[in-house]
Amino acid sequence: MPGVRIVTDSACDLSVAETDALNIGVVPLSIRFGDDEFVDRTELTPAKFYEIMASREELPETAAPSPGAFETEFRKAADDGCDAVVCINLSGDLSATGQAARAAANSLTDVIPVECIDSKSVTVGLGTLVTEAATMAADGADAATITARINDLSSRLHVIAILDTLDNLKKGGRIGNAQALLGTMLSIKPCIDVSSGMVEEAGKQRTRKKALAWLKETVAAAGDIEHLAVGHGQANDIDAFMADLGTVVDAGNARVEMIGPVIGAHGGPGVIGVSYITK
Repeated sequence: MPGVRIVTDSACDLSVAETDALNIGVVPLSIRFGDDEFVDRTELTPAKFYEIMASREELPETAAPSPGAFETEFRKAADDGCDAVVCINLSGDLSATGQAARAAANSLTDVIPVECIDSKSVTVGLGTLVTEAATMAADGADAATITARINDLSSRLHVIAILDTLDNLKKGGRIGNAQALLGTMLSIKPCIDVSSGMVEEAGKQRTRKKALAWLKETVAAAGDIEHLAVGHGQANDIDAFMADLGTVVDAGNARVEMIGPVIGAHGGPGVIGVSYITK
């Protein structure tokens, strides 16, 4: 398809239907449970991931794609007659995925121009940037215009979340600046902020009910926002949370996604995250 192709990685947590509809290329990460390894999206759905995680003692680990996986996707865009690729990846502070994409881009300078963007975000936040870029590409925007717009949105993008457990984040080595949470009581529900591209402590609540109230109140306090999206790790209280969130902001058009294996491996079961862009 002529024009600009948008490529991302499977941490975007967009459904296959969504990426197909917008002609988005998705390079998958891999998930390991002990000696068993799965390719995200093709060998492991979000539902299957949470099913396996609940049945296994070892916590899952993630592995970034190889540069070759990105090269394949970039060459596909060139073969389809695209003028350029804009590749938007999950935060470089949390994964080597973006580094692999840049290596692939540098090896294909004589094949197709590729602009790589570090989203400084994850899950539904990354998905918001990707869908915005793909919509612009479908409307005929060039790579420079798309890149400028996505960098602007990224600077105003916020991702906050509440966790049921710190075990996954600690084991995966992605706990970042939230180290202080490790010394707290086991009963607390950690609140984190990933808006900088790193995991930052944002608070701690003694119950899940209070943690969800914190999440709602933080969104309400953000003021005038757009592109509201919510992701969850098979949380059984997601519908109740969305109804409660709707009492303080317009949540009727919010995009709600299941958090997939890449971020779910670190966020753990029951995680609920909210992303939004300040106007």
